[in-house]
Amino acid sequence: MRGNDRKQGELFSYVSLETRIPQDHPLRPIRTMVDQVLARLDRDFEEMYAGTGRPSIAPERLLKALLLQLLYSVRSERMLMEQLDYNLLFRWFVGLAMDDPIWDVTVFTKNRERLLRGDIARAFFERVRAHADQRGLLSDEHFTVDGTLIDAWASLKSFQRKDAPPSTPDDPGNPTVNFHGERRRNATHMSTTDPQALLYRKGDRQEAKLRYQGHVLMENRHGLAVDGCLTAADGYGERAAGLEMIGAVAATRRITLAADKAYDTRDFVEALRLLQATRHPGYEVSQQKRKRIEEIFGWLKTIGLMRQTRFRGRRRVGWMFVFSLAVYNLVRIRNLEACLV
Repeated sequence: MRGNDRKQGELFSYVSLETRIPQDHPLRPIRTMVDQVLARLDRDFEEMYAGTGRPSIAPERLLKALLLQLLYSVRSERMLMEQLDYNLLFRWFVGLAMDDPIWDVTVFTKNRERLLRGDIARAFFERVRAHADQRGLLSDEHFTVDGTLIDAWASLKSFQRKDAPPSTPDDPGNPTVNFHGERRRNATHMSTTDPQALLYRKGDRQEAKLRYQGHVLMENRHGLAVDGCLTAADGYGERAAGLEMIGAVAATRRITLAADKAYDTRDFVEALRLLQATRHPGYEVSQQKRKRIEEIFGWLKTIGLMRQTRFRGRRRVGWMFVFSLAVYNLVRIRNLEACLV
């Protein structure tokens, strides 16, 4: 019998959001972990907000929304608000009821800036790392370090001479810029859109772009990120960032550190020996496992929206880079625990 195609919608719904989400949905264990992590950040949130005044967006809901944006590769916060308006899965994950109004995108962005000033991304990352450590998923003796380039949210047209007088463009939205034959360097030029982004070329005969450089320290047991940071793409930050990240874990015991040939310099190796990062039977295994760090970079760039950042300024880009690493760890922990069941 053919069904009825009635156009009139139902006035009331007696099915809750909780029952609409399948019990085996992969977001369920991730939401459980996120709730546990956010509960440990309650004191940090209290210190960021005043006791009186107009209530803002709950930081727990704001972070959950940003997490969804990375997991589902939603390319803008405006589109994220649109998804939260009609996507029941998104509403359930964030903690919104079906009738709750959605925030204005400008209000959402302003509240995100408050979290940026409080460095909540680093605290969130550390709580996720502690969560993995409690489950015995982290190695404390075998590590890998590597870096990756992140394109800045600025075009080459904005890379202009620092001492050039201001000019009136022919088209303010898309001005005509002729830099043919001009030698442009970071010492003499600067981006007017993102002054902290530097012109960097990955190798010979490759295109130079305005970029930042992200660095990750990975433990080799399950491929989880245990530290991360962002530096200027000046070609010298890789080894300095690697030593800074490995220094905290090498202070108490002997470890191994795997890396590619970019780190094979006399100063870097001597510094590692002072930190008890030396060769022993586990070093060969570390060199085999180090390639797994490319899985982190691949996830960050294909899913985590970090191939080209949507933010400007090293602090904002670094905040999102560390937060993206925390989200990757959550997905990795969920997958590992699903395999162990």
